[in-house]
Amino acid sequence: MEGDMNQDKQTIDAELQTQLLPNNHLVHQTGGLRTMPFIIVNEAFEKVASDGLLANMIFYLMQVYNMEAVTGTSVLYIWSALSTGLCVFGAFVSDSYLGRFQVIAFGSICSLVGASFLWLTSIVPQLTPSGSSCPPTPAQLGFLFGSLGLMSIGSACIKPCSIAFGADQLKHHNNQRLIDSYFNWYYASATISTIVASTVVVYIQDQFGWRVGFAVPALIMLCSALMFLLGSPLYVKVKVNKSPFSGLIRVLIIAFRNRKIHLLPNDCYNHSNEAVRVELTDNFRFLNKACVVRDVNTSLLSASPCSVPTVENVESLKSLIRIIPVWSSGILLFTNVVQNFPTLQAKKMNRNITSWFEIPAGSFSVFMILTVAIWVMSYDRILVPFLAKFTHEPRGLHPKTRMGIGLILTIIAMVVSAIVETIRRHLANSTTSVDMSAMWLVPQFMLLGLSQAFNAVGQIEFYYSELPNSMASLAMAVFMVSGAVAALVGYLLTNTVDYVTGQRGGISWLSSDINEGHVDYYYWLLSFLNLLNFLYYLICCRVHQSLSHAVGEEGTDGIED
Repeated sequence: MEGDMNQDKQTIDAELQTQLLPNNHLVHQTGGLRTMPFIIVNEAFEKVASDGLLANMIFYLMQVYNMEAVTGTSVLYIWSALSTGLCVFGAFVSDSYLGRFQVIAFGSICSLVGASFLWLTSIVPQLTPSGSSCPPTPAQLGFLFGSLGLMSIGSACIKPCSIAFGADQLKHHNNQRLIDSYFNWYYASATISTIVASTVVVYIQDQFGWRVGFAVPALIMLCSALMFLLGSPLYVKVKVNKSPFSGLIRVLIIAFRNRKIHLLPNDCYNHSNEAVRVELTDNFRFLNKACVVRDVNTSLLSASPCSVPTVENVESLKSLIRIIPVWSSGILLFTNVVQNFPTLQAKKMNRNITSWFEIPAGSFSVFMILTVAIWVMSYDRILVPFLAKFTHEPRGLHPKTRMGIGLILTIIAMVVSAIVETIRRHLANSTTSVDMSAMWLVPQFMLLGLSQAFNAVGQIEFYYSELPNSMASLAMAVFMVSGAVAALVGYLLTNTVDYVTGQRGGISWLSSDINEGHVDYYYWLLSFLNLLNFLYYLICCRVHQSLSHAVGEEGTDGIED
């Protein structure tokens, strides 16, 4: 899911730029362009460190901790789920309690400590199993998982806050070009960081071993933390504000508390004082009980007007609920992206480009990253103006269309993966000494990159178009949650397949020796599941269309009345 550095641009721009140009009251002694190197380097270096460790971690778990392929993959799935899912919690704490500076500083220190602990596992013999046949002790696993957990917390604190914190520094500069320049540099640095992590850091691990390979990310995180903290006197540190999460949670609590009351035609509802009045709809009518003004809520309203949700809060939650079916259809796509079996395949294949250079097995994901970056830029600059002439859609293709194309490309990618693995396994188990070139894995990585470029960017645009402007920050939160859920689905799927196919003494499809297993069968299973998921997506689109049509009719009726 590395394409997210390009995918969130439309949402971030729309949400933050409305907050950047005003507010000229900030003093000029802090903030400005001089703070940008500290913030961008902090985020870029953290990305290099975490992504560089993730790319090759499956081999470290299998070779040093003597884990089976499924066990190691499960650990990485959970690590990925925590790193992505906790981003929502990091954003909530930042917006509601501690502020962006403190959360990023805390995250930088956590990532540094986690990377340092992981490096210690490569140099202290007592922290790893003593032999190739010895399983790790609970204490050894606890130290390993603790280091990965600290890095997850650090990533979850830095990623959702970094770009917004940089935007805070430019609030007193009434210059749109300056703001656009900052966003462009931010996304460019994120893309470059991911490429460096997948190539340079992985190459160092392959050539110089785990001690040096893990020392480099630890040193990078040290530079990241120091750079950010050194810029502290220069930063604009905005005070915390109310998080949009709190309003949605309050709607659920009050609606549940008022579940026994019956709504009447002459009921009054708590509207906010905003200029644009939002009308209450009949979709998910039980939520309307949260904002009805009755005796049961009068005491709350008189004590604190903010304690009773407004109609705007209720309708915002309804809009979030309406997109959940479509959101759920994108989970399986990311499950395909975060799996580690292509890396194990590459390890068994001929990776020589020349007689003296061999591509590291963990670096093949760079083809997916490059595909996402190139396609997003090409689509935005070249295809959108061309397609808009025929589709009359300013974005070239409707977000739902792009999401559907992404799901179709995922099916094709899994079919190609299954065919390539079938041929590779046949050659590996035959009497011939010919090794299949690992470059045959490139098409499936490119197809997965295209599927992300279509589906993930389409998701962001879809969420932003469906959610109210006040909930723009939740669009990326919803997207990040899908990545976390996808990792958990991958964990359940691989363990289920391993358990079912390995019963009665049989060899599991996902055996650590992929020449004995049947990863190709697993890919065929994923192809079938992705086909079912595409059909499910079509149903979700129809359901969403009917719900949106009903809301539109109610809004029209309200105007006519």
